[in-house]
Amino acid sequence: MFNGKKVIVVMPAYRAALTLERTYREIPFDIVDDVILVDDFSPDNTVEEARRLGIRHVIRHDQNKGYGGNQKTCYRKAMELGADIVVMLHPDYQYTPLLLTAMISIIGNDLYPVVFASRILGKGALKGGMPMYKYIANRFLTLAQNILMNQKLSEYHTGYRAFSGEVLRALDFTHNSDDFIFDNEMIAQIFYKGFEIAEVTCPTKYFEEASSINFKRSTIYGLGVLGVSIRYRLSRWGLLRWNVLSK
Repeated sequence: MFNGKKVIVVMPAYRAALTLERTYREIPFDIVDDVILVDDFSPDNTVEEARRLGIRHVIRHDQNKGYGGNQKTCYRKAMELGADIVVMLHPDYQYTPLLLTAMISIIGNDLYPVVFASRILGKGALKGGMPMYKYIANRFLTLAQNILMNQKLSEYHTGYRAFSGEVLRALDFTHNSDDFIFDNEMIAQIFYKGFEIAEVTCPTKYFEEASSINFKRSTIYGLGVLGVSIRYRLSRWGLLRWNVLSK
């Protein structure tokens, strides 16, 4: 609990057997009440490792549903368990669990309803091993998205995010993509509903076991992200009815 609010960490997992323990051991269980791990039909022993560590809620998809589909299961289960604060933490150890306390406290003290951990705030992204092409693409896409969505985030592409239960209950993410652009569709929904997003600086860690998408998938993702922002702007102007924003 944090200020009487139930805190749940959700872990969308795929091939996380080698990094799960390092991630799990750094979670601050003095304020985190529960952990949910959703395994997206991994070919390794991620599920067995999660159970060995004592994670209470382990769900395994019977087929691969994609990154967005995995998150849908995570958030539905968190809401079912009555979470007041939900943090998505990747079990690949690319994002440090040591930031959980800061992110949770921002929501738990009612400062902001959503918190992103940004790899771009400060100068640590390239130093932490982010490939140059990803850094340049990140900066270009973020600039375009800020213009189209009339916002001022430092990064739209972090996978480390915390939400109040109020926000998750207000969003109908069932229509969102099951692929990687799920994250950006959620951002569009958050801003469309009038919620604000805070950011904290997050160290960047790229290493062999950390998950990453290749150049081709990155290109498809980038085009999809621009599509989300354009649809958001057209919806704001009343020129498009988009089912992602329809609720």
